[in-house]
Amino acid sequence: MKRGFSMFFGVLMASSVLAADGAAIPGDEVLIGPMDTDLSEFLWKKRPLVVFADSENDPRFIQQMDKVTARLDDLAERDVIVLTDTNAGERTELRDRFHPRGFMIVLLSKDGSIVLRRPAPRDVRELSRSIDKLPLRQQEIRDRRGIGDDERAQ
Repeated sequence: MKRGFSMFFGVLMASSVLAADGAAIPGDEVLIGPMDTDLSEFLWKKRPLVVFADSENDPRFIQQMDKVTARLDDLAERDVIVLTDTNAGERTELRDRFHPRGFMIVLLSKDGSIVLRRPAPRDVRELSRSIDKLPLRQQEIRDRRGIGDDERAQ
């Protein structure tokens, strides 16, 4: 199982590295990988979903990642990037900020505020509903439909 995750993450990360210069990624894949980056680089671009666990063998971590990988298209549509931290012994800035105790997920909005924080795995449907309630996401939906402020005012 661990080997499968590593291979899957590697493929997704490799496709995302090609877009590091700001170019669009074909299919707009969701990046999944270890959390070795500063969240500020995602401000106003992506919605980070941070998955904490004490080990990548934690059954809750495996369950959460299975749920995430089963519905990557739904997350990609909502500009979600999934970051994982499975090393409880390493004190990172995010561990200091969010204080996870064992398994925990934190979903952040594009402005960096916390949308959802849970100590147990969550279905992508629940994550999607939480995102879809956000004002910025509502605007993104209207923009994709071609409904501007002028049309809503009528």
